[in-house]
Amino acid sequence: MLLPVAGWDTQRHPRLQEWIADRLTGDYPALRAPELGTEAARALAGRGHILPVLDGLDELPPPAQTAVITALNRSLGGDDQLILTSRTTEFTAAITTAGDVITSAAVLEPLPLTPAAAADYLTRCLPPSPGPAWQQTLTALRATPPADQTPPGRAAHRPAAALADLAATPLGLWLVRTVYTAPGADPTPLTDPARFPTPAALQAHLLDQLIPALIDARPPSDNSAEPFRPRRRHDPAQVRHWLGYLAHHLTTQPATGGHGGQGTRDLAWWRLAATTHTFTPTTRLRLTLTTTLTTALTIVLIGLTASGGLTDRLVEGLAYGLTAVLAFGLVFGLVFGLTARSWAQDSPGYADLHIRRRSAALARNIAARLPLGLALGLAIGLAFGSAAGLVDALVDGLVYNLPDRLSDGLAAGLPVALVSAGPVGLPLALALGIMAWAATPAQTQHATTPMSSWRTDRRLNLLRVSTTLASGLVFTLLVGLWDGFPDGWSELAAGLTFGLAAGLTVALTVGLAFGKHRAWWAYLIATWKLARAGHLPRRLMPFLDDCHRLGLLRTVGPYYQFRHAELHDHLAATHPPPHNTGRRHRRPT
Repeated sequence: MLLPVAGWDTQRHPRLQEWIADRLTGDYPALRAPELGTEAARALAGRGHILPVLDGLDELPPPAQTAVITALNRSLGGDDQLILTSRTTEFTAAITTAGDVITSAAVLEPLPLTPAAAADYLTRCLPPSPGPAWQQTLTALRATPPADQTPPGRAAHRPAAALADLAATPLGLWLVRTVYTAPGADPTPLTDPARFPTPAALQAHLLDQLIPALIDARPPSDNSAEPFRPRRRHDPAQVRHWLGYLAHHLTTQPATGGHGGQGTRDLAWWRLAATTHTFTPTTRLRLTLTTTLTTALTIVLIGLTASGGLTDRLVEGLAYGLTAVLAFGLVFGLVFGLTARSWAQDSPGYADLHIRRRSAALARNIAARLPLGLALGLAIGLAFGSAAGLVDALVDGLVYNLPDRLSDGLAAGLPVALVSAGPVGLPLALALGIMAWAATPAQTQHATTPMSSWRTDRRLNLLRVSTTLASGLVFTLLVGLWDGFPDGWSELAAGLTFGLAAGLTVALTVGLAFGKHRAWWAYLIATWKLARAGHLPRRLMPFLDDCHRLGLLRTVGPYYQFRHAELHDHLAATHPPPHNTGRRHRRPT
């Protein structure tokens, strides 16, 4: 299990096993399945069934390195195993600062590749007759002695020093292979000391060319047997711009793990709304007003159409509009605007829709929510019955005695509430029970990935809305029959139309207000705003999935990370920070 050590808060979790159990519980929903019990993650971590790979000790500040070394010695027993990664120089400094070693640790340090070994590897990656340019490059590389075998003052005897030093590491050699072994590539600049005087300058050049090289080498394919080819074609300049924004964004975030500082390697799609401050007061006000007016206008148009047209029933249409704003649109808008801020803090949900072997759990969830459903049905019936009576009161009160009509209209809501408690409450209880059942994790043999967590949270939210919409249709039928059946077909149609608008409003309100997992809605709004500003593509997750297939990103449980930390840092350093987040940025051509 790959774990960025920067995420370990040694104050909150003094023992390593506690932190591993916490990450298992949060990142792998299948371990929260009821049939596994509540201690599955803790048992896996505590009994040594997890081999943690703690990555990036060298990226921590010195005090945090000392805290991690101390916590590791406190946590590990004789049979515990782990892998801790770090650069050699930084690891030596961390041990010296801590004044202690990691007990019983075996230090494995890879030797640098010799220029001859690097040249042999590149030769095997090239065609049998690579051409004179490659022959000269490989000859210069083989003739360059390793840096540790070059006497001081003899740097002139290293003709391809930058290439030899960069190719001494697997990453550097892979960059050379990826960018320059493509057909038609000219490797001559690789040994030009005037253009690339240092390994760092050569590496920056290769990182600049990496994205177009991978896109050219891996054309799109829909074949599921080719997992390392993207599903769609991408413009390299846009990919560089979008990934650069993400790298810069992650680098400027507060560091996780309670160590202070900035920066994280983990890209979590459900945190994007929170980290980009999507739900500002202005945004929430706009959401409230937009949903209020849209809902009210829809109901007004439906009401006018069902009432005989704009010319014939203008007064009644205006009354419907006033009621729609107050009773439907305002309620929906306020729920949407007030709860939206909390969506950014929600974690992904897990929707398991397989009824097999879970039918008993479904029945228990529905039964447990029956009282709540009946109570909601009673409240909804009272609210909408009173609202319908208020419409008639307003229409007739413009001609007759308004106070008397208002009291009659409000009193009309009570019988509607009593009658609707069962027909509306039972479908609501069914909807709430299905939502709770679907959100309960179940055991699975499938790995948790960013795409799977995104898809399951989307499935859960769509299920929540669809089940509440079904309840809304029941309410539609009830209102239509109650309001129009005794008075003929035209009034029945008007009642059904009014009930449809009201039922849909109730369903969407309940679907958005209830439940713990609404990260997908926050993701939709965040990506819409970021795409509108030109920072990211509108369909972010399919884009990230293609970047993973291209080899630019890797998955760590439900998180994305850049495949190489050097690529992350390079893109973050070379991406221009936005000067005005409210201004729309021009996309690269």
